[in-house]
Amino acid sequence: MAWPAIGAPEALTGTLAKIEDAGVIVIGYREAEPPFSFQKSDGTVVGFSIDLCMRIVERVREQLGRDDIVVEYVVATPATRFILVKNGMIDLECAATTNNAERRELVDYSYPHFMTATHFVSRRADNIESVADLAGRSVASASGTVNIDQLNALNRAQNLNIAVMPTKSNEDAFDLVVTGRASAFVMDGILLAAMVAETPDPSIYVLSTDTLSRPEPYGLLLKHGDTAFKTLVNETLESIYTSGDIDAIYAKWFTSPIPPRGTNLNLPLSSDLAAAFRTPVEYLE
Repeated sequence: MAWPAIGAPEALTGTLAKIEDAGVIVIGYREAEPPFSFQKSDGTVVGFSIDLCMRIVERVREQLGRDDIVVEYVVATPATRFILVKNGMIDLECAATTNNAERRELVDYSYPHFMTATHFVSRRADNIESVADLAGRSVASASGTVNIDQLNALNRAQNLNIAVMPTKSNEDAFDLVVTGRASAFVMDGILLAAMVAETPDPSIYVLSTDTLSRPEPYGLLLKHGDTAFKTLVNETLESIYTSGDIDAIYAKWFTSPIPPRGTNLNLPLSSDLAAAFRTPVEYLE
């Protein structure tokens, strides 16, 4: 495809200079965060966010005139992702990371590539239908996420006496619900839906209609203040979005069978996200 022109600086700086010197672009990914970023049984890293980042890698190669730039993958967990980006240990975090003002003090975000609200998942047999029903129960959420902060804030504000159970990963938190050690797991609705869909019997679990937040956007993470690299990233995404290429990429991951079990999330593009793709802008709320 025809990429937007980006004026080459007299001398490369920041992330682009780092990539040029090393001949490597380092991508941060999740081991198990379908459909955004995950590792298949053969070790291949795939997902919706990864596909977008691979298009950015193509643009970097073109910008630098270096077809030999290779991709290195580094695991970036909810607890480590911001440190890895801030310290330059990864050049681009390609997963499902919510954009908010506090986090923008540490890192920069690309244009949004998804939107979701915070929900909780529980076992259907427990009949937990609302946030109020969580009162006095044990509820899991992954450390380093906005979701656990929202859960703690709600717990204090409404005096729910919830026993909050921090975990290292989303998988650990969901396992607490599966094994009955927690009554619920609080996380982004889309990620919960994907995890439930991958279980042997999804009917055992129910995703809440109650939310702990309004819909918020995900963005790709990059180093704070790196204007040249951020411009490249955003102009690449804008080209993908406004050309219509995003339709096929979205359909591949949200309305088609995906690895490892051929699960189809059957999640059509929402009107809000479609509008964000038509006119991409930075999310600064």
